[in-house]
Amino acid sequence: MALKLSSLVSSSVVRRRLPLVGAFCVLSFGLSNLCPSFNPSSKTGCAQSLHFLPILGSKVGSSVHSTNRIRMEASSKTVPSIVVYVTVPNKEAGKKLAESIVKEKLAACVNRVPGIESVYEWKGEVQTDPEELLIIKTRESLLDALTEHVKANHEYEVPEVIALPITGGNLQYLEWIKNSTRD
Repeated sequence: MALKLSSLVSSSVVRRRLPLVGAFCVLSFGLSNLCPSFNPSSKTGCAQSLHFLPILGSKVGSSVHSTNRIRMEASSKTVPSIVVYVTVPNKEAGKKLAESIVKEKLAACVNRVPGIESVYEWKGEVQTDPEELLIIKTRESLLDALTEHVKANHEYEVPEVIALPITGGNLQYLEWIKNSTRD
């Protein structure tokens, strides 16, 4: 068994894929999660075992934690923003509602995602319906107005309006959300 395992580990297939696995781990978990003692300015801890660090240059050393995401409060050019989910029964309803939301400057952007299937309980029975999902990016301060707009322009008795906070992201995109919506 040990002989088979050692021959497997030394095989060229495994050796070719190990760097990919390592890169995947670094990208997925980040340097600080893989190596809690990681300090790029330090010559101690596990930074010594990160032989690829010089290849990455000074960007890693100065921004391991800061480039994970731009915090919303980092700039006066942004406002607290949210992503809102709204489901609609079909493509036509989705297009009409999305266009009215953007036209009224209640959102900077609405993505229409066709082909979803919702399973839910309504009036004591489990229902399964094809729907389209609207993903709406807007200011947090516009949630009430957006909710009222959806309720007034939606054919469902109780339309879905679910808001999730945007905690960070591309600063230019977050500024665009602010500039594309009403105050």
